[in-house]
Amino acid sequence: MIKQSQNKAYFFAALTVLMWSTVATAFKLTLSYASVLQTLTIASCSASLMLLLIVVVTGKLPQVIPSLMQYWRLSLIAGVLNPCLYYLILFEAYDRLPAQLAQPINMTWAIVLAVMAAMVLKQPIRRHDYLAAGICYLGVLLIISQGGIEGFATVNWSGIGLALLSTIIWASYWVLNMKDNRDPVIGMLLNFLVATPLVVTMWAIVPSEPVALPGLIGGIYIGIFEMSLAFLCWSIALKSTDNAATVSNLVFLSPFISLQIIQLVLGERVLSSTYAGLIVIIAGLVYQQRTAARLKSSQDF
Repeated sequence: MIKQSQNKAYFFAALTVLMWSTVATAFKLTLSYASVLQTLTIASCSASLMLLLIVVVTGKLPQVIPSLMQYWRLSLIAGVLNPCLYYLILFEAYDRLPAQLAQPINMTWAIVLAVMAAMVLKQPIRRHDYLAAGICYLGVLLIISQGGIEGFATVNWSGIGLALLSTIIWASYWVLNMKDNRDPVIGMLLNFLVATPLVVTMWAIVPSEPVALPGLIGGIYIGIFEMSLAFLCWSIALKSTDNAATVSNLVFLSPFISLQIIQLVLGERVLSSTYAGLIVIIAGLVYQQRTAARLKSSQDF
């Protein structure tokens, strides 16, 4: 029984990794046919419908209205953070940067989360957190260099700034989630149901050209797989495993698979500096996680 549950965890974790691995390519392809705001609107509507379907299938529909009435302020704040601000900024970063730059930089949200969580919980930020952050951002500098000092002169710095800002927005969203007592799927559905009308209104106000069919399909793909199904599969994986750390480590496969898809589908020549920077970023994240786990274990003991 335990083996079957663990196999289930690995299966859904692998599905999640595969979905996340296609995201960077999907972003770039979609943004070549649709504007940032159009992509966000189509993806948000698609995610809302998918999450609603999941809630109906799992028999949780009766919980939606009571939860919204009780947590409407939380739903509004969380919805503005994600999907509104986070994806608006992230899509804009992808629109300005090569996928191989935007995708690894976005991974540093985990280190931002560790620092922000310590600040919110009134905990001292430990030396290993600073060291891990330094390692991660050294990796970011390697990626930005694009293999030489001239990379710093040619890179789109507004895109880099937006990619880094997206990590702060995403980390803020997850810090807020620490105080969120809602069912996770119900909570995500409410966030999207509150945020989607805001996004649709922005699209209606801002003049734009009609969306090409590939842009429409891409936005739907992002909404279904990146914004909703990946979340569900990851939740199932974590609930099915007896060793969350083992399953969580599979996440580190995603950026490497993603780079291969970027090179194959988008035709971007992935630079050795991108691989080097990504390895350094992951090293920083692993160091931070293992050190934090070891400290927690010693405190519990």
